[in-house]
Amino acid sequence: MRIVSLVPAATEIAFALGAGDDVVAVTHDCDYPEAARALPRVTRSTIAAGTSSRDIDTAVRVAAAADDSTFHVDAAALADARPDILLGQTLCQVCAVTVSQLPVVMDPSPEIVPLDGDSIAGIFDDIERVGDAIGRAREASRLVRSLRERIERVRERVAGLPRPTVVALEWLDPLFSAGHWVPEQVAAAGGTEAIGRANARSTEITLDDVVAADPDYVLIVPCGFDVARALAESGVLVADERWSRLRAVREARVFTLDGNAYFSRPGPRVVDGIEQLASLLHDRVGSFS
Repeated sequence: MRIVSLVPAATEIAFALGAGDDVVAVTHDCDYPEAARALPRVTRSTIAAGTSSRDIDTAVRVAAAADDSTFHVDAAALADARPDILLGQTLCQVCAVTVSQLPVVMDPSPEIVPLDGDSIAGIFDDIERVGDAIGRAREASRLVRSLRERIERVRERVAGLPRPTVVALEWLDPLFSAGHWVPEQVAAAGGTEAIGRANARSTEITLDDVVAADPDYVLIVPCGFDVARALAESGVLVADERWSRLRAVREARVFTLDGNAYFSRPGPRVVDGIEQLASLLHDRVGSFS
C-alpha cells in the first residue's frame, strides 16, 4: 500500500498507527515524526519562510478573495508518488491543501480519505477512518482508547479544582481567538476559554476584547508556529500599551506554547496539549510525562 498524506495531522496519524513504512510522500509542512522529514513532498506554499504574521494574513485573504489558496498540490510529484490512498482534509483551506484541490483525474485513481474533524471527538473519528482505510482498524481503536484514557486521567486530576479563565490566541497580527478543538483542550485541562468557542472557527478579535475578558491566563499558540517563532511574533502584543493592562501579564501568567505541534494539528498530539495545559493551569496536578 502506498499512502500519500496531504496534511501534517494525517501524516502523524499514519505513523502513530504503525504505517510509517507505507507513507511514500507528504506535505512541505510535515515535520513529525522525524522520519517524515525525509519523504518526498507533494505540496508547496506560495508564502516564503519567515514571512511576518501580518503579511501571511494579507496573502491568505488575497488568495481567498480570488477563490484560491496559498497551498498548492505539485501534480507531477503526486503522480510520481503513485498513491493507492490519499489522506486529505476538508476543514481549512488556509492551513493545508484540501481534497477539493486535488487533480480531477489521476491514473490510477487512488482512494481518497477525507479528514474533517473540528472537535476532539471528530479527530478520534478521523483516526479510526484512517485505520479502516489502511487496514489498521484494530490499531486505530487501540490508539483512540489510549487517548481517551489519557484525557480522562487529566479530568480526574483537575476535578474539583478552581477553573481559571483562559484566552488562547491562535494568531497574533491580527489577533484571532482559538476555535475548533482548542477550547475543548482548555476545558479538559480544567480551564474555561473566555472568548473562543468549541467546534467553531477561530474569530478575529481585538486586544480590547482580551482586556475586557481579563483572563487568568493568556496562551499564545499561533497556528503553525513553534515556540521560537511565536515568541518572535509576539512583539506586536508587547509593544501595545493595552497589553500591560492584562492581569495575566502583570501576574506572569502568559505562556507561549508550541501551537504547531500540540494545538493546530487535529491529530494524536492534541492530547499532549491537554496534558501540558493541565500542568500549567494547575500546579498541584504535576507532570503527565
